[in-house]
Amino acid sequence: MSLGPLMVDIAGTELTPDDIEILAHPLVGSVLLFTRNYRNPEQVAALTAAIRAVRTPHLLIAVDHEGGRVQRFREGFTKLPASRPLGRRFEEDRRDGLGLTRSVGWLMASELRNVGVDFSFAPCVDLDYGVSEIVGDRSFHRDPETVASLAAAYMLGMRDAGMAATAKHFPGHGAVVADSHVALPVDRRHLVDMEGDIRPYRLLIENNLAAVMAAHVVYPAVDSLPASLSRRWITDILRGDLGFHGCVFADDLSMAGAVAFGDVVERARLSLAAGCDVLPICNDRAAVSTVLDHFKPGVADAASQARIVRMRARGAAPVALTADPHWLETVQRIVNLSAAPPLVLTEEQS
Repeated sequence: MSLGPLMVDIAGTELTPDDIEILAHPLVGSVLLFTRNYRNPEQVAALTAAIRAVRTPHLLIAVDHEGGRVQRFREGFTKLPASRPLGRRFEEDRRDGLGLTRSVGWLMASELRNVGVDFSFAPCVDLDYGVSEIVGDRSFHRDPETVASLAAAYMLGMRDAGMAATAKHFPGHGAVVADSHVALPVDRRHLVDMEGDIRPYRLLIENNLAAVMAAHVVYPAVDSLPASLSRRWITDILRGDLGFHGCVFADDLSMAGAVAFGDVVERARLSLAAGCDVLPICNDRAAVSTVLDHFKPGVADAASQARIVRMRARGAAPVALTADPHWLETVQRIVNLSAAPPLVLTEEQS
């Protein structure tokens, strides 16, 4: 059985019969975990093992685990810094800032791999224009070159741990005020004025970036559809102009930024036609059931299937991680890193 294009969630800390039925459906290929799915490392390791046992090849398992406000697993995991303090450290000492950022990416990925997670939706490469309700300290910096350099270091750290990186939210969420979880953001800039936002993607793609998550933001000067549903953005610009050959995730199709563009089946159809490989639908089990009953994506695309499979974690998971000198040093450096008090987001915000 191949991995289908749908990414779904589950209800709690153990699989229910309904969960298992959903996960066994051929349209499903991956699972996104949330805070409600987590009690402690031992429990979540058992949960990921149960998810893998549902079918062969096993479903991919993902989580939003950037650090700062967006870290789904807390107790028993290192408290990761938001991206902004890493940007400040880069300003103070470029070499040390890059090294620390790579180490944080490695630590984040290693701890997740240790409990059976394939990948995290990180890093966030949106620029900090100081206006976005949802980006804020999730951004490394305002300067495109700084964001590009730090994001590349973070990606390499994840790669050191055998985890693929996902840069988000393409082509840039930082210049709009609205949060696409609760509204439809509109960015009225022309494409030529967005080069700064796109710059980090150029550098990451040059360094074999594995995946991109497309934003539920409309850029009317480029297309009337949000980037997550837009063939112009995904196929023409991202894959064509930027030469990206990796996996493309839509942002969650149950979010408010997407609901204005048809029912959930139509949104799934538009996103797949735009060139997205993976269509997340989470926190709305009724919508998942509707898509499983009525969405007919046609014959599986071999190239898309290969892109999805490359998101699987590679190599052996770390053993005795907490005794690793690199882990111990990085934890201490994180503790010493000065950071502003974190804001709090609901678990659905990613």
